Formats: sequence, C-alpha cells, structure tokens
Amino acid sequence: MVAVLALDGVIPFDLSAPIDAFGWARLPDGRAPYDVRVCSAGEGEEVRAGAFTIRAPYGPDLLAEADTIVLPGVQDPPAELPPGVAEALRAAAANGTRIASVCVGAFLLAATGLLDGLRATTHWLAAPDLSARYPRVTVDPNVLYVDNGQFLTSAGAAAALDMCLHMIRKDHGSAVAAHTARMSVMPLEREGGQAQFITHDLPPAPAGAALEPLLHWLEQHCDRALTLDDIAHRAGMSTRTLNRRFRDQTGTTPLQWLHLARIRRAQHLLETTADPVEHIAARTGFGSPTAFRERFRRVVGTSPLAYRRSFRAGGSQGTKAAGTRVRSA
Repeated sequence: MVAVLALDGVIPFDLSAPIDAFGWARLPDGRAPYDVRVCSAGEGEEVRAGAFTIRAPYGPDLLAEADTIVLPGVQDPPAELPPGVAEALRAAAANGTRIASVCVGAFLLAATGLLDGLRATTHWLAAPDLSARYPRVTVDPNVLYVDNGQFLTSAGAAAALDMCLHMIRKDHGSAVAAHTARMSVMPLEREGGQAQFITHDLPPAPAGAALEPLLHWLEQHCDRALTLDDIAHRAGMSTRTLNRRFRDQTGTTPLQWLHLARIRRAQHLLETTADPVEHIAARTGFGSPTAFRERFRRVVGTSPLAYRRSFRAGGSQGTKAAGTRVRSA
C-alpha cells in the first residue's frame, strides 16, 4: 500500500503525481499492484492545496500500514511537522517502510532526521535553503532524484514521475514501469538532470563598474577565438590586473565568464534554429564540435541534441520551456 501524506499547504502537482503514477501501474495480468491512499495529519482534516481544499479520508495512523510513504511538497515548508507526524514517519522507517519525498517535500523528510548523513535532492531553487536548514544532509541540486535504498528524494514537478517510475521498475520490473510511463506520456528515463533546467545569470559587474563595457563586448563577440591576452588588450590592462578586477567585480575569471556566454549563445541557437551542432560550435567560438559538446554537457548536464529535442520551439516535443537557459555554472 502507498500512503501519500497531504499536509496543509500541499502543492497539487506534488500530490497528484504519485497518486496517478502508482495508480496507473498494471501487472501483466491487468491487476493493480498498488493500493494508493491519501492521508493527512488528522483524519478527515481539511487540507489547503493552493486554489482548492481537500479532505483526506485517512489520518496519520495509515502510515503504520504502508509499504511506501510519499511526502509531497508544501508551500513554505515548516521547521517542525504537525504533532505526531514526525514520530509516525520515524516509526514507519524503523519498520522498514520506504519513504520518498517530492520536490520541497524533502524539507519534511529532512525534518524527521531520517536524511541525516545521506545524499538528497529537491527543486534546484530550494536546494540552498535545504542545505542551510539541514547541514547534515548532502544536497545535490543537479539530479532528478536520489535513491538511498529506503529513502528517496526527487527534484521539482515532473521529477516526481521519474522517481515513481524508478520505484515501480524496482518493485515490478521494466515492463510494468514502461507501461506506466506510456500512460504518463513520459519517457521511462530522461536524459540529463536538473542542470538543464536551472536558470542563472552571467556573473554581473556592478552598474557603472569599469568592466561593464568589456563584458558587453565579450558577450557580443563570444564567437571569436579569444585568448586571455586578447581580452586584456581590449581592456587596456595586463592579464594579471584583468584577472584581479574580474574576480573583484564578477566573482569569476575572464575565460570562465566567456565560456558561459558561449554556452548561453549556443542554447539560444539550439532553441531557435535548425543549424547543425558543428555550425553552432563554430558560431559560439568553440574550437571544435567535440570541445563544444564536452563543455555543453559539463555546464548544462545533457548533450546539445538532447537539449534541442527538449527546448526547441516547434520541435518534435512541441514545446519550449521559456526562461530555462543556463546562464552560469
């Protein structure tokens, strides 16, 4: 039995994703392998879920009966769980129950102490806060999910489906998981992790800083095969002075900043053109397609072609994720 714990402020997608994923699973003979139930901190308690409210039919006692417990994320995760919930989760864990969190549900799982000393993930935007609140948890913001055996954590939104498909495959094999993936209109495994979705900015110089014109020039000419000496000559200073001022004003080096500008330009071209990867490598100043692919995968977490399949407007996926381009590492 899978118990999905809906606490007040539960995020609707986080709640529905595991309910549907486990609910869609079917064994070869057509039987449903999972009994999915929703519980709350108090039986019959009304739970706010964004634009609507729900009333879960079960209370926290259900957790003791579950083989798997899923913790969806909540708006503004509290430092302390409702009375009795942490104790029920720890008791279930002591009995060997598998516990998984969705997105910022990792904060709820971490609040029990069950993630101490373990690797975990959450939505990339919340990862720094999770790491700060729970320093005994090793937070990895670059992956879609982490499986520690008994305890699992997933990144934001659709990564819940990745994690659930992974659990279904472990429980009942690839064929059952593949059928569930088709029902979810999801690939059984997605290429790349969260890195391809992270939005950063190029390290900026303060407004009016001496480097501001140089940064603008670098961004406009990142297709050129520029060396550190070239950049220093453009800036009218020695390479040593250039490196020092770059670190003071942007927190990085001139060449690192240039590489990120090139990756940002490459992402734009992959999203908006049908140019071959070799042409894009040349247009963004990389010495070779191989160097481009290696740098792109290191920064974005996936290959240029896989990125194009996911984000090109009007492409085979039929969607474009606005504002998802990586702007720094």
